[in-house]
Amino acid sequence: MTTSQTSWAQTPERSNRLMLRVMTWISLQLGRQAARSVLHLITIYFLLFAPTSRRASRAYLNRALDRPVRWPDLYRHFFTFAATIHDRIYLINQRFDLFDFEVYGADILERLLVEGNGLFLMGAHLGSFEVIRAIGKKHTDLRVVMLMHEDNAQKINTVLAAINPESVQDIIGLGHIDSMLKVQERLDNGCVVGMLADRTPGRDTLYPVQILGDEARLPVGPFRMAALLRRPVIFMSGLYLGGNRYAIHFDYLADFSTVAPGGREAAMQAGLKRYAELLEQYCREAPYNWFNFFDFWQPSK
Repeated sequence: MTTSQTSWAQTPERSNRLMLRVMTWISLQLGRQAARSVLHLITIYFLLFAPTSRRASRAYLNRALDRPVRWPDLYRHFFTFAATIHDRIYLINQRFDLFDFEVYGADILERLLVEGNGLFLMGAHLGSFEVIRAIGKKHTDLRVVMLMHEDNAQKINTVLAAINPESVQDIIGLGHIDSMLKVQERLDNGCVVGMLADRTPGRDTLYPVQILGDEARLPVGPFRMAALLRRPVIFMSGLYLGGNRYAIHFDYLADFSTVAPGGREAAMQAGLKRYAELLEQYCREAPYNWFNFFDFWQPSK
């Protein structure tokens, strides 16, 4: 295992509270279809004036599409990202009636939650994790807590407050002495603890895996936490299919509840490899849903 720091953490945010409020007002007052027309202008702007992101998009799509990448591919990649960010406004405001959700593997989630011990729901910067709110509408007893680093937690709550002041999520910020205790408390109460496990803003042990035919490095921290707290883990992805359609997938990832301390390392490595396999599977299935606009395959330093 190696230690490195990914470059995305130094990338400045390109949004602000006022713009979010304006976009939210346009979206909710004029409707989704009218507001989406603005996304084409936003997409063209970033496609032309964000060269680093454009290069990262091309490098990724070369792997995912396994063919020469053209400008329409880059445009579709950027637009898919913009569309999922825009749809977040409606999902946060519980306008689920605007969407058509296809759900796969919900029985896996339900079966593990019946035991009442809570579980980890690991996603990635792939599609929209926000669509989990749609599952919560159907299963009103589903309580989701997001786990993220403190800086990101503050930014997310600021964004949510700008969109809907009543939507601020239950978020646990990492980096505090009692963070692990808070996570365990939520799990013991039957909550689902969600996290995006494909990158880290700080220094974390990174494990080499194969994704799309090349070596990448994934943070071990999320799997170490699941192993220490002895909980099952489900992989979740909310893939944007175009228009108003999303496909929500739940896949069994790992179960650390019965792993002995001596077997944790091997179990974590197996979980990381399985996570990488699922990432690759859904990148092939819905290639424009990958939203890591930096050199994900960069070598460690």
